[in-house]
Amino acid sequence: MYRKIALVSLVVILALVNWSIFVKEKQLAEGQIVYLDLAPVDPRSLMQGDYMALRFQLADEVYKALPKTEDYNRWRHDVAAPDGYVVVSLDERNIGSFKSIYVDQALSANEVIMRYRVRNGAIKFATNAYFFQEGHGEHYESARFGQFRVGDTGELLLTAMYDIDLNKITPNEKE
Repeated sequence: MYRKIALVSLVVILALVNWSIFVKEKQLAEGQIVYLDLAPVDPRSLMQGDYMALRFQLADEVYKALPKTEDYNRWRHDVAAPDGYVVVSLDERNIGSFKSIYVDQALSANEVIMRYRVRNGAIKFATNAYFFQEGHGEHYESARFGQFRVGDTGELLLTAMYDIDLNKITPNEKE
């Protein structure tokens, strides 16, 4: 009896994991491409080992637009709003800029919604780090944009880093 339960549980878990992978792969292939400006970060934390700390300019704009608590003694924990969605306007190069907080309004052709999360008073989009192969940190110092694939529901996947001219940063693998 326990073997049957264990086997059914395993099949269900494997099916859920594979479904999740399928959904993410579909988003990577078909999701709307959006570039977000990187905001400055502490240079000491820009390159830490095999990853780059990320912060996006859009997060700063969302932070300014969200209501704050009245407790001024709470350093960096003052956002009085839950996770949500932001309307992002896209220019001709698909660079996203803040339009408004999403409240079920209609979107124009050059707008998408993107999900944000509030963590410890900071606004996060998908991730706050970009991982790369050991020894390739110097290649990413010119990064100015993160490229995301945005799904229909506003979910984001960070796919690559790009320079100021929207050239994908691809380190030479022979180094």
